[in-house]
Amino acid sequence: MKKKVCFVVSSAMTVNAFLREPIRRLSEHYDVHVVLKLNPGESLPDLEGALNIFPVRIERKISPWRDFLAICEMVRLFRRCRFQLVHSVTPKAGLLAMTSAFIAGVSVRIHTFTGQVWATRTGFSRWLLKTADKLIVKLSTEVLTDSASQRRFLIDEGVLTENKSGVLAQGSISGVNTSRFKPDYGARAKIRSGLSIPTGAMVFLYLGRLNRDKGLLDLASAFAGIDDTGVHLLMVGPDEDRIGPQILKLAERNARRVQCIGFAVKPEEYLAAADVLCLPSYREGFGNTVIEAAAVGIPAIGSRIYGLVDAISENESGLLFEARNLKELRNCMSALCNDKLLRTRLGRQARERVLAQFTSEKLALSWLDYYQARL
Repeated sequence: MKKKVCFVVSSAMTVNAFLREPIRRLSEHYDVHVVLKLNPGESLPDLEGALNIFPVRIERKISPWRDFLAICEMVRLFRRCRFQLVHSVTPKAGLLAMTSAFIAGVSVRIHTFTGQVWATRTGFSRWLLKTADKLIVKLSTEVLTDSASQRRFLIDEGVLTENKSGVLAQGSISGVNTSRFKPDYGARAKIRSGLSIPTGAMVFLYLGRLNRDKGLLDLASAFAGIDDTGVHLLMVGPDEDRIGPQILKLAERNARRVQCIGFAVKPEEYLAAADVLCLPSYREGFGNTVIEAAAVGIPAIGSRIYGLVDAISENESGLLFEARNLKELRNCMSALCNDKLLRTRLGRQARERVLAQFTSEKLALSWLDYYQARL
């Protein structure tokens, strides 16, 4: 009989974005279950038959009564199903899951950190969120981070210890599906045509949630200083902070060459249409879009922060700059804008690096090895 494992996440998006390949591989050896908040119309495509789903209302924000109810529901579930291992991803899911698994007596309790909101906070907010992460660590038996530099940051901050933490393979949660993310000249032509961008134009791309912590206002300001009228900037992702109008205002005279696209069902097509990915974030656990871009064959510009220094190999797969430094960001953008040979070399090396270190197959095998060593 297969041993029973349970993932706990806050949303279907987490499973669809990061856990598909690990779950597929693990389901060959284990009886896999997932606890998550499943909104109307949401599903886990391509995972039918690979897992059992238990809907539990896990709220992203603090909600004492609903959080208490979620813990009670999970404690009953964990005791009834007798899971040998519970694994949580994302902060709120981690706090509720590790508390529930500890109370239920689950022997192996693992949490994966994917970045810290409190890294950019100050005062009471930072203390509260950091304390919650410390509690997650205390209630777990082991902790994973999705990059070595994030692990070092958490150890230096007194959240983790050396002997209770680790990183799978070279980092990231699930790596990159290189059969999906790859150079695609058909998609490149289609997207550019649909957005009225000339074939030979230079395109910078941001891909992900639009919020201030991603440094997008800095990106807009830096783009305003690019003199080349043939350069375009695409912002692809849901506008969480409603900063689209502010982005356009900061882009000044170049605003007519900035397009905010919204959520994309096929982000790989926008990556294929771009020349450089920009991720000027203030906090990042790893930066999976960087290695997705690399798999497509384009380099990245990123801030020199924990997480991104693992995703981007400086001067090999992209360029780094000091976070919030507009001059350095603009210089990086100008360097790649003006030097096609440099862009091409970095893009080629970025793809080679992904194929060697960050494929979804490699990460899925690391997940399996990790579980087999503990069950």
